[in-house]
Amino acid sequence: MSSQKNIIFFDDQNRDNLLPLTFTRPVSELRVGITTIKEKWLFYMGASVSYQTVDYLSKKYPLKLEKDTIFINSCLIPDQKLVDTITGLHDKEVLRRGDIILAYHGSKPETVENLIRWEKPAEYTDEVISIRNPWDIFLLNDKVLKSDFLNITSGRVSQKASDTNTIIGEHQVFLEEGAKVECCVMNTSAGPVYIGRDAEIMEGSSVRGPLALCDGSVVKMGSKLYGATTIGPYCKVGGEINNSIFFGYSNKAHDGFLGNAVIGEWCNLGADTNNSNLKNNYASVKLWNYPRNRFIDTGLQFCGLIMGDHSKCGINTMFNTGTVVGVSTNIHGSGFPRNFIPSFSWGGSGGFRVYAIKKALETAEIVMNRRNLPLTGTDIEILSHVFELSKKYRKE
Repeated sequence: MSSQKNIIFFDDQNRDNLLPLTFTRPVSELRVGITTIKEKWLFYMGASVSYQTVDYLSKKYPLKLEKDTIFINSCLIPDQKLVDTITGLHDKEVLRRGDIILAYHGSKPETVENLIRWEKPAEYTDEVISIRNPWDIFLLNDKVLKSDFLNITSGRVSQKASDTNTIIGEHQVFLEEGAKVECCVMNTSAGPVYIGRDAEIMEGSSVRGPLALCDGSVVKMGSKLYGATTIGPYCKVGGEINNSIFFGYSNKAHDGFLGNAVIGEWCNLGADTNNSNLKNNYASVKLWNYPRNRFIDTGLQFCGLIMGDHSKCGINTMFNTGTVVGVSTNIHGSGFPRNFIPSFSWGGSGGFRVYAIKKALETAEIVMNRRNLPLTGTDIEILSHVFELSKKYRKE
C-alpha cells in the first residue's frame, strides 16, 4: 500500500451512461467484485476520500479540498501499477489514456479543457479496467471479484468450513468470522467463494465460484448460484442466480431466475420473479441509454435486468431481455412490462402511472427502518430530486 494521500473521486461525463444506478450515488460507490470502487482504492492507498459529483448528491457525498490532492476518475478499478503511476504524479501533472482523463494532481477541481492545456500530460499505455456502462458491472465481475478476493484474504486464515459441506475445485473457500454454511455444495473450479462476516448459506444450496456473499447476507435453502455473482451486504436471495450483482440491502428471497443483472439497494423481487437474459433469436441485446434517450446496442448476447434503488416488483413478474428499471418503481401484474420503466412509475404490462413521491418516500422509510437504518432528510432530498429529473421520461 502507498502512503496516505487525499483523494477526490471525480465523476466525468460518462456518469450518465451508468444511470439509473448513479441517480442515487457517485460512480465510485458502485459495487463490482466484492467491494465498491471506492473501497478498492482505500485498500491500496489508505487515503482520506471525498467526491466531486453532481450537485444534488454533494450533501451526502461531499467534496473536501486539501492543498495536496489526487483526483481519480471514479470509474477506474485499481491495480498496483495504476496506483503506483497515479501516486507518482507531480503537482499539475495529469494522467490520461487517449481522450479519457484517468487522474491528476492539484489543489482544486479542474475542467477537462484546463487539464488538456497542462504541460506534459502523462499517457498511460497499460490496460485499464473501468466501468463505463451498466453491463460492465456483470461483464467484469469475474475478473474483479478474483482480484478482490486475493487482496482481502492475503495473509489471513479462513474460519473452518463445516464437514457437512462438499467442496469441489482447486480455488479457495474463505469464511469470515460468524459465517455459516451447512450441507451445501461449493464448486470452486472456476473461482473462489467468499462468505462475509455473519453471512449464511442455508442447507441444500449449490454455489459455483467466483462468488461473493457479503456481510450479513443470506442464501435461502436449496438455492442455485452461478458465478460470477456478488450478493452485497444484508441481502436475502434464493432461487437461481447467474452472473448478477446485488449492491446491498435488497432481496430476491424466493424461487425464480435472475441472470446477467445488476440490482441496486433497497430493492425487492417478488416470489417467482424471472428475467430473460437471452433473446429468442439470439440477437444482440439493446438497452436503454439515458444520455442518448434511446435504446443502444450492447453487443451482448446475454443481458438481463438493470434495476435502480428502491424499486420493487410483485410475485410472478416477468422481465424481458435487457430491461432497465429506474429508481422507486413498483411493478406488478401479468405479462411483460416495457423494456424501459422510468423512475417513480407504478404499474405493469397494462401501463404505468406516476408513483407519487409522498407514497414512495413512505415505503422507503418503512423498508429502511426494518434494517434499523433511517431515511434521512438528505436521502429524501436526493429521491425528490430524482423524481423531478425523471419527469420527462414518464407520462404524467
